[in-house]
Amino acid sequence: MRWTHWVNFPLLTIMIWSGLLIYWANDVYSITLFGHTYVKFFPRWFYKALDIPAHLAKGMAYHFLFMWFFALNGLIYVIYTVVSGSWRELLPQRKSFIEAWQVLLYDLHIRKMQPPQNKYNAAQRIAYTAIIVMGFGSVLTGLAIYKPVQFATLTWLCGGYHLARIIHFILTIGYVFFFLIHITQVILAGWKNFWSVISGFEVIRSNKPMKIVPTASPENDEKPKED
Repeated sequence: MRWTHWVNFPLLTIMIWSGLLIYWANDVYSITLFGHTYVKFFPRWFYKALDIPAHLAKGMAYHFLFMWFFALNGLIYVIYTVVSGSWRELLPQRKSFIEAWQVLLYDLHIRKMQPPQNKYNAAQRIAYTAIIVMGFGSVLTGLAIYKPVQFATLTWLCGGYHLARIIHFILTIGYVFFFLIHITQVILAGWKNFWSVISGFEVIRSNKPMKIVPTASPENDEKPKED
């Protein structure tokens, strides 16, 4: 799970970067109400800062190549999660949405008592499950855009080429927000938590005194008690 997590980071970064190169050629999306545009995706300074203009062919080449690695890495993660039974710790439960609100209040220092925390708390269950669903959505809508004739049925299921492209774009924005929140949470959790994601273990020092239980002797055939 850690390997797929770390492999996915550079893959998703390349996918977003190359997707921006493609989107530059036809950047039609904006938030407009009553004839006034409040947000334009994206302003010209944004393209210039990232050196995006005039690299459409490069963006398509990178995007269409690395999408296979992105899909394969996601497939490996899902298969392992199902086979190992880890999905039980990831899927949201009935009370997860209520507890997720409590997690938010605790992170904002509004609530003092920490909500129940197992391997993943309620907010993490929802977020990590959502990101898997988003990954599937990106692959399906991406294929619908990539080959709208060959995958005509898939394109139709996505609501047509234009709607598939909108969904694909919204999912990309969702990845960016998830990434920003994820990094913020990692920083707040501290260096030890971050290192445990790299190494696979975390050293926890305890002040609890160790109890030494003597082993069995020839005079005493009783089995030693386990602590």
